[in-house]
Amino acid sequence: MHEPLVESSHVTNEVEERFPQTMDREFTEWFQGVVDQFEGPLVRYARRIIGDIERARDVVQETLLQLYRQDKTSLTGAIAPWLFRVCRNRALDVQRKEQLMSSATELDLQALPGGAGPEEQLVQLETNDRLLGLLELLTANQQEVIRLKFQNDLSYREIAEITGMTVSNVGVLLHTGLKKLRSLMKDGNSDE
Repeated sequence: MHEPLVESSHVTNEVEERFPQTMDREFTEWFQGVVDQFEGPLVRYARRIIGDIERARDVVQETLLQLYRQDKTSLTGAIAPWLFRVCRNRALDVQRKEQLMSSATELDLQALPGGAGPEEQLVQLETNDRLLGLLELLTANQQEVIRLKFQNDLSYREIAEITGMTVSNVGVLLHTGLKKLRSLMKDGNSDE
């Protein structure tokens, strides 16, 4: 069992301590739901940019505190792009200040299908490990849009909002990145 990346109650408790007069039950439930849904993906995303889990947790905590200060109604239907954009900007600020190059290569692998037997699971894990290694051969922009698309299931428009790119640029980066990954996977399989 994995330890949680950020303790959900810690973020909510900090908000309650800073702004006790405005915490009502409905808002607390909404905010806790957002924290529960997005903290893990945001920490992984920030960690990928910064390269350090502790600084990534700090970035996510700042992001969630900024969310608290936002007018909830202005975010209806656009919470994911807003959170990822704020998180990205904060993480890039941290990276610039500390002049760190991201070196983290781990991706949390999604759970394998329950019906897969041990052999299929092993093959899938080996394929995922290989794919992660090949992902590092792509440009930073290609890696970022591929991770946002497939790790976080974001739309082209949401990725464009987060990265500041155009929707068509996101599409081109995804297309060329995936094409290169397919080629690299194919080339590697012919060597075996």
